[in-house]
Amino acid sequence: METERIILRSWRDSDAEELYKYAKDPKVGPIAGWPPHQSVEESLQIIRSVFSAPETYAIVLKKTGMPIGCIGLKTGEATDMTDRDDECELGYWLGVPYWGQGLMTEAAKEMIRHAFVDCGMKKVWVGYYDGNNRSKRVQEKCGFIYQWTTDNVDVPLMHETRKGHASCLTKDDWLKGQ
Repeated sequence: METERIILRSWRDSDAEELYKYAKDPKVGPIAGWPPHQSVEESLQIIRSVFSAPETYAIVLKKTGMPIGCIGLKTGEATDMTDRDDECELGYWLGVPYWGQGLMTEAAKEMIRHAFVDCGMKKVWVGYYDGNNRSKRVQEKCGFIYQWTTDNVDVPLMHETRKGHASCLTKDDWLKGQ
């Protein structure tokens, strides 16, 4: 998939070094619910296990051809936001040097289009943990509608609980905005 400034493509083993460059930053993973990567080897392991999941993509900057973040759709048992086959959850993160440039909103809008047009979804869910205002802003720019807040959401990779906020976007609402 392609937009004006980015390409969304499958992760490759050769992306491990670039992944580590951004995923080791403590400003990136913890706010999204996962610990900073500790080595290139760990990043390679994540590419081979987590990022090999269906509908999981590297966000690649066209200008450099290098990955700068990750975005994906989670369905079935991979998400706890829905149990419907025609609904999915959007997840994403972006390397700190690329924050504030509209790149994540651009990537998210393309993934939403992909979910509705290519994957046949009727609703896309998304969430963020309390304090992740950048993620909240991306969701607002993409048209997501706030649904609820839950206290004590389990964040297993961080061994803690947090306050989580859930929003969704229906295909009908998305079509109205096109």
